[in-house]
Amino acid sequence: MKQHALLLGGFVVLCWLVLAADAVLPGSFAIFGVVPRSVNGLRGIPLAPLLHGNAAHLMSNTVPLLVLGGLVLAADDRRFLTVTLWSVLGAGLAAWLFGAPRSVHVGASGVVFGYLGFLLSHGWFARRVGMILVSLFVAGVWGGLVFGVLPGQSGVSWQSHAGGFVAGVLAARHVAKRPARRKKASR
Repeated sequence: MKQHALLLGGFVVLCWLVLAADAVLPGSFAIFGVVPRSVNGLRGIPLAPLLHGNAAHLMSNTVPLLVLGGLVLAADDRRFLTVTLWSVLGAGLAAWLFGAPRSVHVGASGVVFGYLGFLLSHGWFARRVGMILVSLFVAGVWGGLVFGVLPGQSGVSWQSHAGGFVAGVLAARHVAKRPARRKKASR
């Protein structure tokens, strides 16, 4: 669990370093975001979570990334990377497929929504009391975020939110059906 917690913290620090570099270097790193239905826009799928429009944008992602990512770690640390990768891919593919023409999608909120989808549904799929309690807790505290998957707010990639959320739910279903591999004890 410790190495995954370091990965989560390192990811957030990397986002802040990328934002700082973007502020001092000429041009904008946004060109590396998801550009819907363009071949070059595909590179944005893995890169967009590292890119943010400004400090306020990144700050709005930092707290939920750390809190919800931390809850994913607490819920199922062996599956943290799986949930994260599914969330990145789901958010990026949804933005690429369904985003408005000539738009650019950046930010880690798709990953946040992936963690949210995972945490809300993992209790249901895992059928474990502890996980159900985590799901209920997340629903009570963070459940209002679900409305972020709906279109409406200009400049917000609801496509990334929806794609990340669906990917998080699918990841919860996937990991609940596959038993975790245990490390073999050395003799």
